[in-house]
Amino acid sequence: MASAHELARGHKRLRALIEFALGEGWKVVRTRGGHLLFTKLGCCAPIYTSSTASDHRAERNALAQLRRADRQAQAAEASPQERGPG
Repeated sequence: MASAHELARGHKRLRALIEFALGEGWKVVRTRGGHLLFTKLGCCAPIYTSSTASDHRAERNALAQLRRADRQAQAAEASPQERGPG
């Protein structure tokens, strides 16, 4: 697996995002088009982000998407347990 440094390819702001994702159990790969693909087993649909975003909030938006996906996956796991026999 590539390191956060290799995946960021010189974009310092992306390195923090990639390190966060790897630490939370996400798999991060680069697509042929140069985008970043974040996937996690048992989680929602894959999350794509640009590696050279023109918007200064792109990193924060991607981080929010990752956190939101984790929360939704945890809520989906917890909801069947809360229902019990019915």
